[in-house]
Amino acid sequence: MTSSAMRGNGSAPTLPDAPPSVPRVPSPEGEITRFLGWFSLGLGVPQTVAPGRVNRLIGVRDDSNSRIWQRIVGARELAAAAGIFSRPRPAGWLWARVAGDINDLALLRAAWRNKEQRPGRLAAATASVAGITAVDAFTAARMSRLPKDVTKDRSFRVKASTTVRRSPDELYAFWRDFANLPRFMAHLEAVETGPDGRSRWRATGPAGMKVEWDAEVISDRPGELIAWRTLPGSAVAHSGTVGFVPAPGDRGTEVHVDIEYAPPAGKAGSIVGKLFGEEPELQVRDDLRRFKQVIETGEVVRSEGTREGTLTRRLVAQKSAQPLERSSS
Repeated sequence: MTSSAMRGNGSAPTLPDAPPSVPRVPSPEGEITRFLGWFSLGLGVPQTVAPGRVNRLIGVRDDSNSRIWQRIVGARELAAAAGIFSRPRPAGWLWARVAGDINDLALLRAAWRNKEQRPGRLAAATASVAGITAVDAFTAARMSRLPKDVTKDRSFRVKASTTVRRSPDELYAFWRDFANLPRFMAHLEAVETGPDGRSRWRATGPAGMKVEWDAEVISDRPGELIAWRTLPGSAVAHSGTVGFVPAPGDRGTEVHVDIEYAPPAGKAGSIVGKLFGEEPELQVRDDLRRFKQVIETGEVVRSEGTREGTLTRRLVAQKSAQPLERSSS
């Protein structure tokens, strides 16, 4: 082991710093959720403050009983708005809105049986509630299916680590030469480093789709840590750190990767999502496993039965496993 492997003089190893935050990219679900929050607020205030006017506006009979129901519905809308704005993943409150919408449709159905109702306005109100019910149900279902590590603005935080039987200096030197990264990162095609410390990353996505971005190193501690982030305007907004910590018992080096990225919305976001894989943490773990193999054996080894899997977009110079040679004795 080199001197860097002995850092700390027996003290507990220090884990690498967390990556700097990347700009949050609003997700379509997050934008719709915020709209529904403001919609609940905008609807709840007049229902609680001026229920009579709301009754006349939607064409139902304005009496003490209907005003009580308007205030009840208004209070529910205000509670939904507070819940949506206070939680990063407000799927439960969105489903509560769906239940409330169904109750509102039932109330409107009952209003149709009243001879004092105004059919034109009541029809418009019924159609509006039916439409917002569909939006609520769609958004609630989408938010419920989002991964647990996605915030209201879609940003992923991924952490993974492995232990490699090499010194921190050796692993740092290999990783710091970014041209080596495509040897074990499945989605990368090439990384070109410029004289100013910035680099251009090129990856291959589905159906040969090319995705490129520019990045810069923001922290560089030889033998210990590398931190980077993408430059403004990059197709993939992300930042991360890779740290090299001496493993206990002279067992090599712990490699800790901590990445945060926010894929853009729309078609580009769909491509980036497929590029990084449906399970970002699994993708990073696979990359680290290949990194360990490249460093310790010089190549990525796979068995004849190993399938590429849905996350691997490109074969990374893997050699088929060979049968063990029989001893001549």
